This record gives sequence, structure tokens and C-alpha cells, in this order.
Amino acid sequence: MTGMQDTQQAVAGVEIIGRDSPEHRFSSRSIRSFVLRQGRMSEAQQRYLDDMLPKIGIDYRAAPLDLDEAFDRRAPKILEIGFGMGETTAKIAAAMPGHDFLGIEVHTPGVGALCKLVAEGGLANLRIIQHDAVEVMRDMIADGALAGVHVFFPDPWRKKRHFKRRLIQPDFVALVAQKLAPGGYLHCATDWEDYAHWMLEVLSAEPALANAAEGFAPRPEHRPLTKFENRGLRLGHGVWDLVFRRRAG
Repeated sequence: MTGMQDTQQAVAGVEIIGRDSPEHRFSSRSIRSFVLRQGRMSEAQQRYLDDMLPKIGIDYRAAPLDLDEAFDRRAPKILEIGFGMGETTAKIAAAMPGHDFLGIEVHTPGVGALCKLVAEGGLANLRIIQHDAVEVMRDMIADGALAGVHVFFPDPWRKKRHFKRRLIQPDFVALVAQKLAPGGYLHCATDWEDYAHWMLEVLSAEPALANAAEGFAPRPEHRPLTKFENRGLRLGHGVWDLVFRRRAG
């Protein structure tokens, strides 16, 4: 049996990312919480991507990032994982000019869409990293550097055999807690009830975090309702928010 066959047998059932694949640009991990899709770029998204990303984009490097230098000021820093098309991210950044926001997304059309919103809104307090968020947090974010982390509507990976791909896992939550300042918060939201209870169980088991509510939290004011969410609520679909804070000490 060859070395490659040995490796494949050792990780049976886990997708291996080839170094020549497009996905390897954004992650060196073998198990990922995302799948890169070939989304179609509009002309506007491409134009704003080309113009704005050199100005507000931060390249992934396996080295600590000076967040104050990246934003050219000292202010509370909030990191958002998987901002999609960026609508919510842009609204929150516009409503909270005293905070700085670092958005992380791997899908290029979404990055282009947020670049467009940043330009149109004149948002000076938003930066983008196009890379695997777990690696960014692990390699680039200093311990205790974040005032908050947003994880809104991550892929629920609904099939049981795919649960290992869910972003909210004990190791990830421990990593988030490590990067939060005392009193800093982790805010998750999902419209998939099974994943909501999974999140509640995993977050509650992290000793460095304390639930800010009794179970699920009411939607915090800083998270605006999206068009998709409003449509779902009208149809009777549920949405669950969770807010946990980093314990002192």
C-alpha cells in the first residue's frame, strides 16, 4: 500500500483537499465547514472587488495581525465569520461607527458584494479577509483581542454524517473564547432548530463562556433582520439567537 493510500485509509470519510485544488487557497484543513461554490460574479461585484479589495482587504498570513494598525485606530474589534453577501455586515458597521469590523468570507461574489456596500456607504470601519475563518482566528488574531464574534446563519450541515463539518464545535468555541476579551461576546444565529440546540449544548459546555440569557436569547438590536429572515418569519419559520460572554479571569 502506498503512502497516499495509507493517508486516505486513516481519514476514511473525510474530504481531503488537494494542494492543486482552488479550495486549498482558502484552507489547509482537511475538514472544513464550507464548500467553495462557483458563484456568478456580476459586473458591479467584479468592478468593486477589483477597486476596493486592495484598499480594505487583508491577506491571510500565518502571523499575528495588528488590528489597530489594520484600521489605523484603537477601537473595539468585532469579527464576523461567513458574511455571505455582506448586507448585514454593512448595516451593522454603519450603525456602529465606533467599532471596527473584520469580515471573513471565502466566496468571491460575496466579497465583491460587500466591497460594493463599503464603497457606497463610505464605511471606513470594515476590513475583509478572504480565507478560512478558523485559520484566520487561529493564526492571525491575538488572544483577548476581540470585543465580539458574529456567526450568523452558518451552514447547518443537516445530514448526520456531515455534522463533523458544522462550524460550531467544542474546539472552535474554545478558540473563540481564547480570542475574546473578558466580557466579550460570541453571538450565533440560525434558522435550523436542530443546529440551534446543537449550538446551545456546545456553547454551554465551554467553561470560559457564560450564557447571557436563559437558553436562547432575544435577537440583539445590533443584528438587523434580513429580507430572507423576514420572509421566513412571515411563513412561521423560527430563528434562534445565542449570546455567550467571556468570563472574567
